[in-house]
Amino acid sequence: MSRRTASASLAVALVLTLAYEAVPHARVPADERESADERESADPFGAACRIRVNGSKVTAYCHNPYPETDRVSLHVECTRWWDIDTDSSPVAAGPAQTVRLTGRCWKEIGEVWISHRRES
Repeated sequence: MSRRTASASLAVALVLTLAYEAVPHARVPADERESADERESADPFGAACRIRVNGSKVTAYCHNPYPETDRVSLHVECTRWWDIDTDSSPVAAGPAQTVRLTGRCWKEIGEVWISHRRES
């Protein structure tokens, strides 16, 4: 694979990853079958995360605007088969708190995403 193709692939993967990360935080109109009570009881949740890829290093900043703690984890999938993929330990992002997560590959980064869990 040429360097130009690898750069284009990384750019497409990053755009898809960022688009994928934006979906869980978007407000979606309530389903027509839901009652007004069910819509009002919906508890907003989930830190908004920004991911930056710089060469083989990844940095993510997650800000939680909600009153419930969000446990966020960074997942990095490397392009090369021999490069070790990583999953960070969950980090608690409390209300109005911003946390920083980092990860890396030895060579190219294939895919990056953040997972969210409610604190129990």
